[in-house]
Amino acid sequence: MRYLPILRFIALLSFLLLAACDAVPSPNDLPTAAVAIPSATLPPAATAAPSASPSPQPTETPTAGQEVLRDPTPANTAAPTVSAAPTNTPAPLVWQDLPVIPVLSARARQVYQAGLAKGSNPHVFAKAGDCETITDWFLNDFDRGPRFYSLGPYQDLQQSVIDYFKGSFGRSSLAARRGFNAAALLSVFWSDAAQCKPDETPLACEFRLTRPSLVLIMVGTNDVPHKASFEANLRKVIQFSLEQDVLPVLVTKADNLEGDNSINATIASLAQEYGLPLWNFWRAVQSLPNAGLVADGAHLTYATNFFDDPEKMKSAWPWRNLTALQVLDAILKGVK
Repeated sequence: MRYLPILRFIALLSFLLLAACDAVPSPNDLPTAAVAIPSATLPPAATAAPSASPSPQPTETPTAGQEVLRDPTPANTAAPTVSAAPTNTPAPLVWQDLPVIPVLSARARQVYQAGLAKGSNPHVFAKAGDCETITDWFLNDFDRGPRFYSLGPYQDLQQSVIDYFKGSFGRSSLAARRGFNAAALLSVFWSDAAQCKPDETPLACEFRLTRPSLVLIMVGTNDVPHKASFEANLRKVIQFSLEQDVLPVLVTKADNLEGDNSINATIASLAQEYGLPLWNFWRAVQSLPNAGLVADGAHLTYATNFFDDPEKMKSAWPWRNLTALQVLDAILKGVK
């Protein structure tokens, strides 16, 4: 055991050499005021999938997570049990045509309600994924305050989502880290030693600390080198989440680094099989210039979250954040 720290260091060094995030514009500067309200409504029309691109592995160094302070509502006396097994037989699926914003299934509602009955916090959601999940420009602005975003025609999202989930947007998740793939979420090796128990995986640690009612699972880009095992690994993540009575929300990725869109097809298929919400983010960016991707074919084009500025809405990051808010809103409405 005395060699474990050395082995961790060697593995981490190798990990970082294999995955590196490119520099992107910093969102920390105060954005300028927006000027016009777009006439287009969500989602943009779907188009053909982007062509294959080189395979950089996006990474970013996370910061230590902070506790979400909201208290959960008292658990109900009767705690229903929901099976973690699949509920549907996969059928042929044209995932590209699926809506950006999901409609909740009866099974998803059961999972959510079972979590609340067992003490999950309805005001907390978790984030699990790679550097596009841990980055400051994913949802963080909504905890920084209204100077850093403009909802434009989507003002209803302020009270229904932003106020409701206050504290979750800016949290640095212990289940989101540079280079993470589906397998890493359930690997004790990648847990934060300062905040997690010795036998806890990153996902289990984040669930224990925050007691979320749902989790956004955003993996796939870093699974390209191991896509043969992606389905099995994502299935384990789904089943673990369901066993913890946390509703998994699966998310398609914008890129097609694997060249055949097979990873997004797997994500959509598993969502169908388990009756889970699918945030089809891929579709939301298809009408944007270069399908919302920078030249490397992996990272999203950047702009601040001013949803009433047509120029900013030509970039992918505002759409990622807007559709994330809309997915959370749809879930809250769907569980009532």
